[in-house]
Order: sequence, then C-alpha cells, then structure tokens
Amino acid sequence: MTALDWPAEVLAQLEFYWDASLRPRLDGLGDDEFFWEPVEPCWSVRPRPDGAFVADWSWPEPDPPPVTTIAWRLGHIVVGVLELRVDHHFGKGDMTIADAHWPGSADEALARLEDAYGAWCAGVRSKAPDDFAAPVGSAEPEQWSDLPFAVLVLHVNREVMHHGAEVALLRDLYRAHPAHVRDAV
Repeated sequence: MTALDWPAEVLAQLEFYWDASLRPRLDGLGDDEFFWEPVEPCWSVRPRPDGAFVADWSWPEPDPPPVTTIAWRLGHIVVGVLELRVDHHFGKGDMTIADAHWPGSADEALARLEDAYGAWCAGVRSKAPDDFAAPVGSAEPEQWSDLPFAVLVLHVNREVMHHGAEVALLRDLYRAHPAHVRDAV
C-alpha cells in the first residue's frame, strides 16, 4: 500500500476550494458591494485619520457579534488568516495584527488575497512531511504552540472556506437586495 501524502492532500483541499468555489465567486466585486452594510450595526473596514484602513472589532466580542461586511470578511482572510501566518511561518515574523493595514478597496483586497493565498500555498508546499508533525511553536499564540503544523494548516483551510462562504452569501444578498435589483434593470 502506498503511503498517503498528507501535506499534498491537505493543500489540495484548499486549492480545490479556491479554484472551484472561492476565486470564481469574487469576480466583478466592486467597492459599493465590498463596503455594503446589510444591517445596522455592522462591522466593516474603515479609514483611520492617517488614511490607512483598519477593521472594526472589540475583545471580548459582543454577544451576539455584529454582522460583518465583505470588506471585513475578506480583510480577515487576507490579514488575519493568510498574511499574518505567511509572515510568521515563512517570512520575517514581525507582523502584528494590531499594526496590520487592512485592504481599503475591493481591488486591493483581491490583489492581496491572491498574493497571500499564493504565498501560503508555496510555503506549505515547501514543508517536508515530517514538518507537519512538528509543533508550530512561538510562530502562533500560546494555545497553538504545542499543536502540530498540520493542525494549523487544517485550521487555515477551515477559516478560508468558512469566511469565503460568508462572502459568497453576502454577494448573493447584495445582488438580490431590492435596491440593487432596481439598479440592475
């Protein structure tokens, strides 16, 4: 029996989702839809006085948490799920979520998403199978430090799929919203 190449299979799961589901659903995303707030209150990505963009958030998170915009969800995938992890596992390791600049437009979010996704996949692909069993160590918060790298990769897959599905749903709601249906006619 041939040994299963777990690193390749785990990465193939994310790549299939990207190619078949997520990336095609992002075509045509514009700024109006990116920043659309379907309800009040809504968490989004907003400009700071210096022109950089930052996400709304608080800790602990309110119960129930606010609905989030596409800008917030894509920004979370870009910054918190992919760019931060690429930096900490395959880069300099000096990026912090508190200092992160979030995408301020749909075009910027899509470009950064593609770059971060490509860098994450390349980094994961560069790992040897034995590396997937090694603890992630100080590259992740303490609750993750003893867990194997494979668990982190599976978590990243879950996060991209989970938030990507939310973005797709928000796009469906935007398209079906009466104000946008009238505009399209």
